Amino acid sequence: MKKPTALILSLWALSPTGAKPNILFIAVDDLRPELGCYGGKQVQSPHIDKLAARGTTFHRAYCQVAVCGASRASLMTGLRPTWKRFLKYDTFAEKDAPDAMTLPGELRKNGYHCLSNGKIFHHKNDTATRSWSEDPWKPDMGGASFIDPKSKSMIGGRKKRGPVLEGPQVPDNAYPDGQIADKTIADLKRMKKQGKPFFIACGFIKPHLPFYAPKKYWDLYDPADLELADNRTLPRHAPSSLKGSGEVHNYHDRGMKYNSDEWHRACLHGYYACVSYVDAQVGRLMKTLDQLKLSKDTIVILWGDHGWHLGEHNFWGKHNVMHLSTRSPLIVSAPGFKPGQTCDRLVEFVDVYPTLMELAGLKTANDGLQGTSFKPLLEKPGLAWKKAAFSKYGPAVSLVTNRYNYAEFKNGEKMLFDLNSDPDENVNLSTSPKQKENLKRLGRILKDGWRGVLPPTAKR
Repeated sequence: MKKPTALILSLWALSPTGAKPNILFIAVDDLRPELGCYGGKQVQSPHIDKLAARGTTFHRAYCQVAVCGASRASLMTGLRPTWKRFLKYDTFAEKDAPDAMTLPGELRKNGYHCLSNGKIFHHKNDTATRSWSEDPWKPDMGGASFIDPKSKSMIGGRKKRGPVLEGPQVPDNAYPDGQIADKTIADLKRMKKQGKPFFIACGFIKPHLPFYAPKKYWDLYDPADLELADNRTLPRHAPSSLKGSGEVHNYHDRGMKYNSDEWHRACLHGYYACVSYVDAQVGRLMKTLDQLKLSKDTIVILWGDHGWHLGEHNFWGKHNVMHLSTRSPLIVSAPGFKPGQTCDRLVEFVDVYPTLMELAGLKTANDGLQGTSFKPLLEKPGLAWKKAAFSKYGPAVSLVTNRYNYAEFKNGEKMLFDLNSDPDENVNLSTSPKQKENLKRLGRILKDGWRGVLPPTAKR
């Protein structure tokens, strides 16, 4: 009886009506798994938590490059980075992979109406003609979208991007993310009337720097209650090649002493306010799906393009291969699958393209995909799965296993953390004689690459 039951479940997953399911694809910039559904104790994220209760939350999801443009290009093309492809924040998929089919492009060829709102690719018009059914839409970002005249006066000079934070008393749609939600809601209503299967990509810009959000989201938190990172030093035996992001230095500190407790607390407050602001926009989208009676026919996927440091190791940002930079949220709610599931198996963002194609009941014509559909994990979250996830950034290539985070740098340096005994990555074990054989083993896995760690059921 098990096989017929699984077959019925898989067929129903397409849509209760048997039609192609709609897809609402929510991308959140710089969102690490600092959410209630991931065990976050300080941040308030009730709407994303509610989405998680409707779907499957992946606790071990990893980006392939810990920087916006490259990570997005990798996911949307289903291709992994190389030393010549998908390297930086300003990556153009059009230039790095000119012949690659994109996820929305293939869905469009299969009858989907594909829309892009907000930040999906780093550049609004990247692969536009072969990806989208309409011109991509993005709100005006003039003046970096600051509202306070004092903030605007800080743009220019050495700290040319303006202040690191802002929180005026304004409505949600005074800032771009509220406008992106408005546009996506309008498109959901339009697509409902049109009756054609849709793929709507909605890309929120926060909690990316600078930290601006309406005052009501700042008011959710008392900064005095916020717990700062207790490991604001480099890991012991850290390789000289390990660096943090310098992005925060582009912003004005608003009179605070950089790296002081006051500064750390203010930035943490800002990050959380921005997460709660975006969370509210996600809630608006989910409410609209329910009101339009589209929820039972729509796959909803929410992901953060990479992780982020919130002061740990004295880093603010991404831009390395530490666990906090490569691990990111991934939540999938699809018709026909059990709600409220969690999955601890290793998945990668390069897997999203083939997964959504399979969930849509479509056979991809793209034989160059370098990811693996994780649809089986939606059916059985505890299924035996891939043994490692791969990432790279700058001079480093890395892999994460169930237990270790291992990296090799171009200059020969190595980095090894035992995530079981040292989840905060405070001690680099690569110089320990006790790890000699383990380093050889992990080095072989890294050299053999992603094809050597595929799930037992995957094609190699």
